[in-house]
Amino acid sequence: MNAPSGAQPGRLAGKVAIVTGAGSVGPGWGNGRAIATRFAEQGALVYGVDCDPERMAETAQRIAAAGGTFAAGSCDVTDGASVARMVAQCIERFGRIDILVNNVGGSAKGGPVEMSEEVWDAQVDFNLKSVFLACKNVLPHMVAQGGGAVVNLSSTSGLRWTGAAQIAYAATKAGIIQFSRVLAVQYAKQGIRVNTVVPGQLHTPMVEARLAGQRAGGNVAALLEQRQARIPLPFMGDGRDTANAALFLASEEARFITGTEIVVDGGMSVRCD
Repeated sequence: MNAPSGAQPGRLAGKVAIVTGAGSVGPGWGNGRAIATRFAEQGALVYGVDCDPERMAETAQRIAAAGGTFAAGSCDVTDGASVARMVAQCIERFGRIDILVNNVGGSAKGGPVEMSEEVWDAQVDFNLKSVFLACKNVLPHMVAQGGGAVVNLSSTSGLRWTGAAQIAYAATKAGIIQFSRVLAVQYAKQGIRVNTVVPGQLHTPMVEARLAGQRAGGNVAALLEQRQARIPLPFMGDGRDTANAALFLASEEARFITGTEIVVDGGMSVRCD
C-alpha cells in the first residue's frame, strides 16, 4: 500500500492505525489529536474515533493540511459492540490494522472513602476496560496478518503520587502498564509488539477544559504553575511529546522493543521530593 497522496513516505508509510480518543475537548495538542496527526504525517492511514465526532474536526483539518489520510468514526470504547463496529469499519475502509493506539482516559478525584462506587466502576471501564475491549477485537486481525504494534497510554499517576488523590485513575493507569507487559509476552511469537507511553503532567486542552475547574479554583495560570513546579525541565510538554514517543514505538525503529514503557514527563517521576 502506497503512502497517501500528497504526503511524503515516512516512518509509518502504508500502515493502518486505529487511534482512540483522536479528538480533543478544545483547540490545541491533546494526546489523541497529536498522535493521529503525527502518524498521518509519517504516512499512516489513520482511522480515528471519539465518543463525540465533532471533537475530531480540528484533527481532520490538521491531517488534511499535511496531505495525510484520515477517516473518522464514533465509538464508545467502554461498550464491546461499539468497539467491534469500530474495528469492522476500519477493516472495511482500509483492509487491515497494523497499529492500535489506546489513548482514551480520564481522571476523577478522591480516595476510596470519598469516591462513590459508581465513579469507581466508571473509571475502571473508561481507563482499563476500554484497552481490554480494543485489544480483544484488534488482536485476531494482527495475528492473521502476521504482526502488528499496540501502543497503550498510561500516566505517571500509575507510577507514583502526582499531587492529588485520584485512586481509581492511579490504579487503572498502573493496570495498563501490567496489562501491556503480559500481552507483550503472550503475543510476541505472533510478531505483535505491545508497549506503553506514560505521559506526565502535560499542557493539553484538558487543563483548561476540566482540570482547572477541579483544582486551583478554575485559575488556569495557577494550576499550570503548580504543575510546572513538579517538572525538572524548565517547560511543560504537550500532546506532541506523547505523539513522538508513540510514533517511535509503533515504527520499525522499535522492532526489538516490546513489553516496556517510555515515560514522557520532563523528569517528574524520578524526583525524590
